[in-house]
Amino acid sequence: MIQRRWPEWWDWDLEFSPHLLKRMSDRRFTEIDLRGMLARATGLKRNYEPGRWVVETRHRRRLWYVIVEPDSEAGLLVVVTAYPLD
Repeated sequence: MIQRRWPEWWDWDLEFSPHLLKRMSDRRFTEIDLRGMLARATGLKRNYEPGRWVVETRHRRRLWYVIVEPDSEAGLLVVVTAYPLD
């Protein structure tokens, strides 16, 4: 089910996982690109992994998924990974 309203953690500061940092290089996108993808997000749904969410967005005219995990203790939104749908 796609989320229609953005949750309170949507505006929290971002933290990037080590996995994401490696994928940024592999998939050729930058932190600026990622922040733009999140700003242009069109949908949000629960991930199969408990506590994680799938952000639907676009980048370079392609559909992308950005996986995030809110960390309520730290007040951070951890970006786990991002990838294009082919």
